[in-house]
Amino acid sequence: MPVVNVQQARNCLSRLLAQVEAGEEVIIARRGEPVARLVPFNPPGQRKFGAMRDRIVVDEGFHEPLPEDELKAWEGC
Repeated sequence: MPVVNVQQARNCLSRLLAQVEAGEEVIIARRGEPVARLVPFNPPGQRKFGAMRDRIVVDEGFHEPLPEDELKAWEGC
């Protein structure tokens, strides 16, 4: 993982971005102290409705009212 100073990063940003696109991480340092990390951007995927079906089980008591002590605990928040 290469470490470059801010001035080098300014002068070589295109090259650094190419390295990151290739999967490498780059550390940017100010006066020798790491301050930032360039990593490949991975956008979140499209959510699929029902993706958790058969993985989550809702107890039959889910819709039942909460006991008084739990209700009072929530009201204290």
